[in-house]
Amino acid sequence: MDLFVKVMVASASIPGGFPPMMIDVEVDGKLYQEMHVDGGIVAQVFAYPAGIRIKDEAASVGINRERKLYVIRNARLDTDWAQVERSTMSIAARAVTSLIHSQGIGDLYRIYATAQRDGVDFNLAFIPASFKAPHKEEFDTDYMRALYDTGYNMALKGYPWVKAPPGFALPAAATARK
Repeated sequence: MDLFVKVMVASASIPGGFPPMMIDVEVDGKLYQEMHVDGGIVAQVFAYPAGIRIKDEAASVGINRERKLYVIRNARLDTDWAQVERSTMSIAARAVTSLIHSQGIGDLYRIYATAQRDGVDFNLAFIPASFKAPHKEEFDTDYMRALYDTGYNMALKGYPWVKAPPGFALPAAATARK
């Protein structure tokens, strides 16, 4: 199996749901196996490392251009209410779900702050709070079709890209440009 296929399989290897993908590597002449799972363990959304200052790096080699970033977050950004049973496993499962949701929003804050620092135009798409299709199980095709139709219909009308993550007030200059 080539490396690309292994990486794609690993990206779908949700811990506890699917086995990890083992990838053979060589470091300093020694062979190792690295265990890889879904990247959501580290970050829900990724653009580019915050340590790279794109605007400064480009300017240092004489490049100055407009930059736009489009982030598509395959999740709602509002809190999804759920009734939780008073059992350790139910509480733990809800805690992990809440943690993943919060991590995704935190990732958006980091990406937005990095884009602002670098003069990159930030554009965000996400599942709207108005989307209410029932999600009965993982890989629910009715849910996936309803989600696709919602995004498709929003795109037909000219997708309303959001200029900042939830909770951020846009700077006055950005508001004036709208």
